[in-house]
Amino acid sequence: MHLLSMIERYLAESGITPSRFGRDAMGDPGFVGTLRRGRLPRDSTVERVTAYIRTARAAR
Repeated sequence: MHLLSMIERYLAESGITPSRFGRDAMGDPGFVGTLRRGRLPRDSTVERVTAYIRTARAAR
C-alpha cells in the first residue's frame, strides 16, 4: 500500500489532524502536507511511519 494512502486511512480512522500525525510520527507538522504535494519518502521514513501506525492501532 502506498504510504500516503495508509496515512489517509489512519487519519480517517483515528480522527486526528494531519499536522498532529506529522508531529507525533515524524516530529514535523508539515509532513503529510508535503507528501500530498508529491514528496517521495525514503524507505526509512516509510518504515518509521508504518511502525508508528501499527503501534498506535495496537494501543487503541
